[in-house]
Amino acid sequence: VQLQASGGGLVQPGGSLRLSCAASGFSLNRPAIGWFRQAPGKEREAVSCLSTNNDITYYPDLLKGRFTISRDKTKNTVYLQIDNLRPEDTAVYYCATDLGQSSSHALCHSSPPNWGQGTLVTVSS
Repeated sequence: VQLQASGGGLVQPGGSLRLSCAASGFSLNRPAIGWFRQAPGKEREAVSCLSTNNDITYYPDLLKGRFTISRDKTKNTVYLQIDNLRPEDTAVYYCATDLGQSSSHALCHSSPPNWGQGTLVTVSS
C-alpha cells in the first residue's frame, strides 16, 4: 500500500489549491480514504474522508464548505480541493487509508494505519 500526496505550496489568502493523492498497491474502489492535516504545534485533525464504494463523503462540521474530496477511478487518485484558503489552513496535509474500513465517517474518526508522506500547504501573503 502506497500513497503519494502532492500539490501543496505557498498560496495567498483567498486562493485555492488542489491536492492529489495517488494510490498504488490497492484499488480505491474498496476502502475509505481521507485527508488529514497537522498544523505546527497542533494535533492532527481529519479534513475529509470518502467512502469509495458508495462515494459518501464526510467533513467535520468546522471544515464544511471550503473543502471538497473527490476521486478519479481511472487514475486511482483522490483529490482535495481547498478554496478560500486561510492562514489557519497552513499545515502538512496527509492522505491516509485503512484497507479494512469502508466508512468515510469511521475513517475520519480513527487513526488509519496507512499514510502518505504529506504535502505542505502554506497560506500567507
